Amino acid sequence: MSVPEQNVTTAPAAQQRAAIADLLHGVAPVADELGARFAAAGHELALVGGPVRDALLRRPTKDVDLTTDAPPERILELIDGWADAVWTIGIEFGTVGLRKNGHELEITTYRSESYDPRSRKPEVSYGTSLVEDLRRRDFAVNAMAARLPGYEFVDPFGGLADLGRKALRTPGRPEDSFGDDPLRMLRAARFASQLGFTVAPDVVEAMTAMAGRIEIVSAERVRDELSKLVSGPHPREGLALLVDTGLAAHVLPELPKLRLEIDEHHRHKDVYEHSLIVLEQAIAQEEDGPDLVLRLAALLHDIGKPRTRRFEEGGRVSFHHHEMVGAKMTRKRLTALRYPKDVVADVSRLVELHLRFHGYGSGEWTDSAVRRYVRDAGPLLSRLHKLTRADCTTRNKRKADRLRRTYDELEARIDRLAEEEELAAMRPELDGNQIQEILGIAPGPAVGKAYKFLLELRLDRGIIGPEAAAEELRRWAGEQGIGA
Repeated sequence: MSVPEQNVTTAPAAQQRAAIADLLHGVAPVADELGARFAAAGHELALVGGPVRDALLRRPTKDVDLTTDAPPERILELIDGWADAVWTIGIEFGTVGLRKNGHELEITTYRSESYDPRSRKPEVSYGTSLVEDLRRRDFAVNAMAARLPGYEFVDPFGGLADLGRKALRTPGRPEDSFGDDPLRMLRAARFASQLGFTVAPDVVEAMTAMAGRIEIVSAERVRDELSKLVSGPHPREGLALLVDTGLAAHVLPELPKLRLEIDEHHRHKDVYEHSLIVLEQAIAQEEDGPDLVLRLAALLHDIGKPRTRRFEEGGRVSFHHHEMVGAKMTRKRLTALRYPKDVVADVSRLVELHLRFHGYGSGEWTDSAVRRYVRDAGPLLSRLHKLTRADCTTRNKRKADRLRRTYDELEARIDRLAEEEELAAMRPELDGNQIQEILGIAPGPAVGKAYKFLLELRLDRGIIGPEAAAEELRRWAGEQGIGA
């Protein structure tokens, strides 16, 4: 929770130091000892960036990021024999990690970095000034530091005032900042989502003019920023910024394409606005913090509509099979963004299933259809419940109430069948060994066919008992010419 504006902008230096020291809690003795160690060797060390910002906003953070004028080789010398463990996976970018008394810290040499227009990797050069190091950072709210030991507050670019205004500016010209690292344009949208900050007009203007530069950034870095944006408390603000600046056209082009034109003859929902509302309504149902799979499914559930839109007689508009088309599009986009295979599969499956409930009508489904609904959703059933409920954005209160009551009834039927039939297991009543024994056959394709038959039998008729299942199996096998 952010502190009141006056507390952020006018807090005396002593309070700022106290807030930053309080952030460190148990790690403070380690940070102080390390700062003294660097100072004794004639080097600077400062807590920097996000941890300082979050301390002043009274937000918890797991990061302890430090910066120094010492080059990486010197950092290794200074912590040798002092740190409990050291890792150098980021040393080519000037970063050394360490563990001391159970606390993990990262120390990065003052640096500046920029992208060659033809390369995805930044060129890193080291500096000797804390202020210059802060100048090259993405935003003024991340360009504050606290020198160690003692937590002397350093804010050369007005980051503290920006915290009070909830504003996002760059330390220098935004064109220079985004030229150094185009990913910072996505970070602006991410901070709008995470912190609810307003992005300064000149920053928005630069993002719009330079949107195409994001193409040079690796898919993995884009994915990570997009995930943080979608998982933030205010994703609508961040997503709208991506769309309005043209960045979305490069990183998630399906999103701006949802802005279908609506004329006086062909009226239908604004699919883009509808998708943002569905996202917000899905978030309102979360129980244990941000659910990235649910949020992505809510955002992308209708991306098949632009491709499937048809104008029918009488001014009607149809989107036949948009859920199937959308599932394929979702799979392709998330794969291109290098999301893990399980995330790709789960989000795509939810997009594919999000319309299934609308075949339920006013309760016409048989128990067999309900079982198949559960079987097809599998472990995603809880998320499918939330997505389906979130997808109701009608302003017609009567219609909304009817849809809610109908889905309540479906969930109640699922719960009843689950209690009666162990619905979650959803397996045939006979296993492979029993199939072989009953039919007198060896392992092979015929066993798999028999298993599928028994699963369909289970879905159609529920639990009928092992003896009845065996009788049905023998009858089926006889028709198929399988077994004795």
